[in-house]
Amino acid sequence: MSLSPDTPAGPTISAKSWRRILTPYSQPDRKRAAIQLLTTALPLLACAGVMLWGLAQGIWLLLVLALPASFFVVRSFMIQHDCGHGSFFRSTWTNDALGCVLGVLTLMPYGAWRRDHAIHHATSGHLGRRGMGDVTTLTVAEYRARSAWQRLLYRLYRHPAVLFGIGPAYVLLVRYRLPFGNRFGDRRAWLSILGTNAAAAAAAAVLAIFIGPIELLAGWGTVMLLATAIGVWFFYVQHQFEDTYWRQAADWDFHVAAVEGSSFYDLPNLLHWLTASIGFHHIHHLASKIPNYRLRACFKENPELRRAKRLTLWTSLKSVRLALWDEEQRKLVSFREAARAG
Repeated sequence: MSLSPDTPAGPTISAKSWRRILTPYSQPDRKRAAIQLLTTALPLLACAGVMLWGLAQGIWLLLVLALPASFFVVRSFMIQHDCGHGSFFRSTWTNDALGCVLGVLTLMPYGAWRRDHAIHHATSGHLGRRGMGDVTTLTVAEYRARSAWQRLLYRLYRHPAVLFGIGPAYVLLVRYRLPFGNRFGDRRAWLSILGTNAAAAAAAAVLAIFIGPIELLAGWGTVMLLATAIGVWFFYVQHQFEDTYWRQAADWDFHVAAVEGSSFYDLPNLLHWLTASIGFHHIHHLASKIPNYRLRACFKENPELRRAKRLTLWTSLKSVRLALWDEEQRKLVSFREAARAG
């Protein structure tokens, strides 16, 4: 599946036209949703069951099954993500109930995460509203204005070992375990986070009785860290690429930000399936009510959507070196490129 660089530009399309194009795909399908839920839950249970049982026999089953199990956790999170947008099922109650259950599995508290993610959608690409639900990104001018110590801290934060190594562990073990920051005084955030913690702890205690606490921690802990690392990578690469979109308030446009600031991650079909088509991320930002199981058809049937920046597995790796937004060139640059320009 490829994009044509000559496809008509998205910014010339009005909000009304986008609604006309995208609304037909924004209808949940109960049968497709149920099938997707089954084809996620059953393989995940099979992988987890065999892996945890096999730990008593030796570590080799953990090595074989941890990665596929982690991808099914990612796929479960993508379903939870759709529930948070109210797009997986028609019923709000069903979406919320399923989202809460999946939040215990993924350790991403449904209510608190949904609030953060809604802010991300509303502010993506807006330079004046950074800091909630995104990867911290400084402009070149902001970076140069920092002290030497602050620049060092930012360089450490943007290092791949921190972003994709320490970062996933922080997200899993700290960020969504306590109501930090703006969530501290929010009663609903407390209930969401601590309720998820309590339910997950109860489930883990029961499993530990049958499996053993060490085996559970080694097996499921590995799966959760891998799944969170995969999720962090996808979130990063969907917005952090050279020709992404960041604008000040006066120039910011929601629809242009969705098309130009979100990548089309052109993955092999199996990876698209395992990640519930989240690679069609520009469509998701244009219309978050489109369920993941309709994103591919929406992309294939509407040439207007092929304007998005296409990334492959190989080209996406190059985005790791980019760390600063150059407002003059309107692109992400590396620390070395910023230093040469300065």
